[in-house]
Amino acid sequence: MYKNRVYLLFAAAALVSAAGAAASEFSSLEERMSQAEFHGAGLDKLKPEELKALNDWLRAHYTAPAPVYVTPEGQPTFYDTEAKREVIETKIDGTFTGWYGHTVFTFENGQEWTQNESGSFSAGKYDHPDVKIKPMLLGSWLLYIEPCGCSVRVKRTK
Repeated sequence: MYKNRVYLLFAAAALVSAAGAAASEFSSLEERMSQAEFHGAGLDKLKPEELKALNDWLRAHYTAPAPVYVTPEGQPTFYDTEAKREVIETKIDGTFTGWYGHTVFTFENGQEWTQNESGSFSAGKYDHPDVKIKPMLLGSWLLYIEPCGCSVRVKRTK
């Protein structure tokens, strides 16, 4: 049991160290990883206090590298490369029921973002839910839908 937790700690630290982060503020493993990655790493088996201890350790030992301002495909992003990437808070323009492979999300602020990871998730039905779009690893973004507490990686398309 102890070996498994040590392994999880080193695996999580290696993930953070190897990938780096685009934002200078720390974000937890739950925010950095998709639900499938979090489950696949076995982190969902940790008690809340163990997960908090792991996140606290990562926060204390984390150093952010220089941010990346292009997508993994080499395409420029939609923001000024001199500006700091910041959390975007808005609402989905319409009803949210989940994502299904290549879902396009349209927001009340006029932006459009597309699902940028595989998989699907059925979330029930939410009318104009509050969302946050957070800068994540290597120039990626995480869409967090507040009412359902779910998140998916996205890329800006408009």
